[in-house]
Amino acid sequence: MQKIYQVVTSYQNTFINFLKIAVFIVMAWIGGLKAFQYEADGIVPFVTNSPFMSFFYNNSGKTVVNKEGKTIGEYILYKNPEGKIVQHNIDWHKENGTYVFSYVLGSVIVCIGILVVLGIWFPKIGFWGGLFTFVMSVVTLSFLITTPEVYVPNLGGDFATPNHGFPYLSGAGRLVLKDVIMMSGGLIIVSDCAKKILQKYA
Repeated sequence: MQKIYQVVTSYQNTFINFLKIAVFIVMAWIGGLKAFQYEADGIVPFVTNSPFMSFFYNNSGKTVVNKEGKTIGEYILYKNPEGKIVQHNIDWHKENGTYVFSYVLGSVIVCIGILVVLGIWFPKIGFWGGLFTFVMSVVTLSFLITTPEVYVPNLGGDFATPNHGFPYLSGAGRLVLKDVIMMSGGLIIVSDCAKKILQKYA
């Protein structure tokens, strides 16, 4: 086993570079998808409920009364399910600024990914890429506090729903929680790049 440990240790720098490439792939792919309607629509619940980001939308904070007589966020009435296009909903999102914001956010995410992967050859650039990855992940994880959709709703049924609310994560919530890994990855990248920078001055 000692030889295995030694071999694995000798590849540490390679593994960290693989982490940088992995972060780049996630950032470039997810960021690139922000240019498409379904992905832009999908992030609306996160953005409109966030105290850090809601001001980017024109309709954040607006409420309506639904068919059941409950007051809900206006955006809930204009959700486009993935794979379905409803022009009426798209028109609302255009007025809301959904797509313009998504294009900008996607560009920022892709740029962060590029900074991270460049860190393989340019530690000073990678340092900032890792730091931005960490900060972005902290903001994303804050959605676990601000976004109702990250937890399973109580929609009723034949009997009372036993598993709803905290800590029962919905599909959206499980996606957000994974940013814990991105956050830790960002810190590893920051420390690795800082180490390489200091070695140049040693």
